[in-house]
Amino acid sequence: MTELPPLSLYIHVPWCVRKCPYCDFNSHGAEGDIPEAAYVDALLADLEAEAPAAAGRPLESVFIGGGTPSLLSGGAMRRLLDGVRAWLGLPAGAEVTLEANPGTAERARFAGYREAGVNRLSLGVQSLDPGLLQALGRIHGPEDAVAAVAAARSAGFEELNLDLMFALPGQGVEQAASDVETAIELGPEHLSYYQLTIEPHTAFHHAPPELPDEETAWAIQEAGQARLAAAGYRRYEVSAYARPGHECAHNLNYWRFGDYLGVGAGAHGKVTGPDGRIVRRWKRRHPRDYLAAPAAAEERALDRDDRTVEFMMNALRLSDGFEEALFEARTGLSLETIAPQLEQAEARGLLERGEGRIRTTADGARLLDGLLQLFLPG
Repeated sequence: MTELPPLSLYIHVPWCVRKCPYCDFNSHGAEGDIPEAAYVDALLADLEAEAPAAAGRPLESVFIGGGTPSLLSGGAMRRLLDGVRAWLGLPAGAEVTLEANPGTAERARFAGYREAGVNRLSLGVQSLDPGLLQALGRIHGPEDAVAAVAAARSAGFEELNLDLMFALPGQGVEQAASDVETAIELGPEHLSYYQLTIEPHTAFHHAPPELPDEETAWAIQEAGQARLAAAGYRRYEVSAYARPGHECAHNLNYWRFGDYLGVGAGAHGKVTGPDGRIVRRWKRRHPRDYLAAPAAAEERALDRDDRTVEFMMNALRLSDGFEEALFEARTGLSLETIAPQLEQAEARGLLERGEGRIRTTADGARLLDGLLQLFLPG
């Protein structure tokens, strides 16, 4: 490797008001007030421990996710971001994203977040249909989502993402189209548009709702993608759509196999050392255990197979694919190490190569899981 990859920071806040039945993230329903001050103390101690791994690199972006990080007060957010500036540095103009719910209590804090240095807000809307929101176990209504967008704009947010799911319980093509249309009318710069899937260890896994069949889900997806494209949103990643110039810098760094530090309960990081060694680190998952030892971490070095698989799993999600030179720059491996797999994928019509780039074909994007199987060991 001739140079270290760009560096981002992920901060995890593990609490939410109530855990949604489809959610498999590390989130815990808050019983009463969350230990805000103690948790920020823990995050700052974690940042101090992680700082040497930055190796002097400036942060490209910060993403504060959860859980529901908008349960933190504006004062807590300022203290946290001041700690980021102190331990890692935060260049002017760096993207700082906060996930937020549209509820009344959360949107009342938006101005405080903006003053603290958050400049991009990601609202967990999920749907704009009251019945579907109820089926998803969400605690807000469509009117809250509309009010949250207005509150975000009033607070000075010029970068706004809406999370929108499709193929929801009982959802038809027309219902889904209405969701997309209403979301577009709200005018976000970015939309995350993704299919509901039933994950293990969730309430929906134990008591599955009736979801649209595969044919209906595909029709919903195609119609949604077409409408977003017509409205000026470019699909630049499997489930990410943006107006030109408003792509999420933080997620692009993930997909290009960049480095990132992870602080917070259960947070994961991936860091490349000056010697080319790539290490994944993760923190204690339960908030109680994390608060007891915020700097405690387990780690694992990525071997040759890990680097290949993880790079391809991320980079092939991008609509534009990746430059061939990026594979060596990020993994330290020659592209020749995967030449047989690339040739096989091309022969099957799943990948295309040209002008120094590798990207999926339309079939490859649709059959991405099968394509990635070619790069698994053995």
